[in-house]
Amino acid sequence: MRVLAAMSGGVDSAVAAARAVDAGHDVVGVHLALSRMPGTLRTGSRGCCTIEDSMDAQRAANLIGIPYYVWDFSERFKADVVDDFVAEYSAGRTPNPCMRCNERIKFAALLEKALALGFDAVCTGHYASIVTDADGNRELHRAAAWAKDQSYVLGVLTTDQLAHAMFPLGATPAKAEVRAEAAARGFSVASKPDSHDICFIPDGDTRGWLAERVGAQTGEILDRDGAVVGSHEGAHAFTVGQRRGLQIGTPAADGKPRFVLEVRPKDNTVVVGPKEALDIALIAGSRFTWAGLAPADARTPFECEVQIRAHADPVAASAVVAVGPTGGDELVITPHVPLNGVAPGQTAVVYVGTRVLGQCTIDRTVSAVPVSL
Repeated sequence: MRVLAAMSGGVDSAVAAARAVDAGHDVVGVHLALSRMPGTLRTGSRGCCTIEDSMDAQRAANLIGIPYYVWDFSERFKADVVDDFVAEYSAGRTPNPCMRCNERIKFAALLEKALALGFDAVCTGHYASIVTDADGNRELHRAAAWAKDQSYVLGVLTTDQLAHAMFPLGATPAKAEVRAEAAARGFSVASKPDSHDICFIPDGDTRGWLAERVGAQTGEILDRDGAVVGSHEGAHAFTVGQRRGLQIGTPAADGKPRFVLEVRPKDNTVVVGPKEALDIALIAGSRFTWAGLAPADARTPFECEVQIRAHADPVAASAVVAVGPTGGDELVITPHVPLNGVAPGQTAVVYVGTRVLGQCTIDRTVSAVPVSL
């Protein structure tokens, strides 16, 4: 096949591209320039898409012996990922920019351009596996190395996108093997740290970054009974489950710490309460997709597991597609034990065994502990 290898400048994407060549494919490497003003150097494991990363990717491509290009996707990235991130926080939701990048950049914008240029597939260094069933249907599954499994952030992929996706690292049992292989191939990135945090906020100061773009506006911090217990300088700076940074002068009646239970951007208030009030008995979202074949009858409840964060443990649950409060269909997920600290805007990925069945962006939650407001 003609394969376009997305090369971030890290060890995983470099080895994935090399393995695609070893498998006999006609491979071209491409680095995505996602910022109009990229930094020159990385700061340890923070950030990505710097000039240094682009050069690392080019050196790996040269060693592999494949053509290499840099494509400017900065405008699309700003509109579909960065601006979306700001809008979601402004609306009191907690977005996952890595999910949006996979959904709208790597497997939408990049794949669209790749197919238009005659490529058959896009190859990335994600740790996930694609399995083809007896009828030829492609399914997304967890990677062999569960500690490195990245199927959660790929849960947004659709059937059509899976048909043109390639994950050469999916069967690798450990990241150490990938680094050893990179060293054996002479890649300078063999010991390069993995990137983490939000790539467009390399210093990790999400609150300060948002304050510059949303603006600080003083508001009230309320308890579950509506009593004012403190003030804040912008509701966008808080997420459900947060404990630190509340700066509440009045202690709780029981003396226990308080956590953010709800963010209300319309009136710029934050609701706090005890930790047990973070337990969630139901989550639902109207923006849902299936990764591969949908369930034969999704309107009948079916057993599954749900994962709400990239590194969270899956939780046994039941799911069903039902008509929501606004009249449209939504994916409703009921965990067998309450989930903790779930916020609207997060992504819930549904698994059946190791298979990713689908996902939804969480629009609403129902607390396992009744809240008076």
